[in-house]
Amino acid sequence: MVFSEIPPSSAAIWLISAATIGCILSRLRRLPEALWASAGGMVLVISGLLPWRAAWAAVAKGTDVYLFLTGMMLLSELARREGVFDWCASLAVEVSRISPARLFWLIYGVGVVVTAFLSNDATAVVMTPAVFAATKAAKVERPLPYLFACALVANAASFLLPISNPANLVLFDSHMPPLAEWLGSFFLPSLVSILATGAVLFFLSRKDFRDAVGEPADRPKLSGSGGLAFAGIVFAAVALLAASAMRLDLGAPTLGAAVLALLLVMVRDRRVLMDTVRSVSWSVLPLVAGLFVVVEAVNRAGVFQASRSAIQALDKMPSLTGELSAAFGITAISNVINNLPSGLICGTAVRSTEISGTVRNALLIGVDLGPNLSVTGSLATILWLIALRREGLHVSAWSFLKVGVIVTPIALGFAILALWLVG
Repeated sequence: MVFSEIPPSSAAIWLISAATIGCILSRLRRLPEALWASAGGMVLVISGLLPWRAAWAAVAKGTDVYLFLTGMMLLSELARREGVFDWCASLAVEVSRISPARLFWLIYGVGVVVTAFLSNDATAVVMTPAVFAATKAAKVERPLPYLFACALVANAASFLLPISNPANLVLFDSHMPPLAEWLGSFFLPSLVSILATGAVLFFLSRKDFRDAVGEPADRPKLSGSGGLAFAGIVFAAVALLAASAMRLDLGAPTLGAAVLALLLVMVRDRRVLMDTVRSVSWSVLPLVAGLFVVVEAVNRAGVFQASRSAIQALDKMPSLTGELSAAFGITAISNVINNLPSGLICGTAVRSTEISGTVRNALLIGVDLGPNLSVTGSLATILWLIALRREGLHVSAWSFLKVGVIVTPIALGFAILALWLVG
């Protein structure tokens, strides 16, 4: 179809949506991403390109995601406030026994656990500054490999469990597989993704591990409130696994577990509730809501039909070829428009057509792991960059791409091969 054949309304939707995504990813004029997402959605409604009822329905579709994100942000901020992540990172430095290689793998392992049970955004937002502080205390001259470990493991481990990435909820929506089925499909590919990502990053950073790690002056102790926060997080992880096993929506259990963890800590510190609520980055919620509206608009402009046709074509390919094409194709799209919009578009198309589970699962792996290619790939990586800037450390998009362009294709290829084997 040539441009002249595109209806004016569809062309306008494409223009507004592209401008919205561009402003979000570039943080134009350094304004918050949520402002641009909300503005784009409002322009689509005010201009009459998207009926307000359709926009409201699009926002309402994300209810489970909002609840999930709210619960995870409260848990993460509670853990940060009570020093849980600082304690874990400093413990890793101490256990490393001045071995930089051992320190790398300990930090990477902690990142896997945090991502699996608290989501990839928690790893990017909370663990990154803790690792930076720990490496600084240990007098590490080149901290970038350890910080890259935080960014890359946040995506590499984000399909280990359904709760590990909000994109999982977006893509599967109310059709989330039960936990046993999820593990049967994704455990081996996730394990391969985690090991391949860590091994390639370690190999690329091997020259930075020549200097010994210094002994930290002192290790932070976990307070009584910190212990309660840690216990609350463990309970939350168990509750979410149980909810997943029973095929329940994960949003309400996540928020409920966060509230319970806050109540536990309030027994010792009554200020924790207000302090935690004030510190949460609530702008994430209107950002996601705005993206739901933008995706609804572009779906009406033809993306839905195009995505559905493309997915059906992938499903007709030979098994491994179709899975590789699906994963690498959605990876390319995610690194252009970010994986949350691509997951929304992909999820809508997947749920409306009959395709094999392996192609659907390959798409999810591409949405989760593929963003390790560039800094624009996922919200978690963008939050990682922001966390580093707060510490006075700037990582350019080119520096990240030089690592991502090597790590991501290798890890993604092996993960899809593992998916094909279990499929």
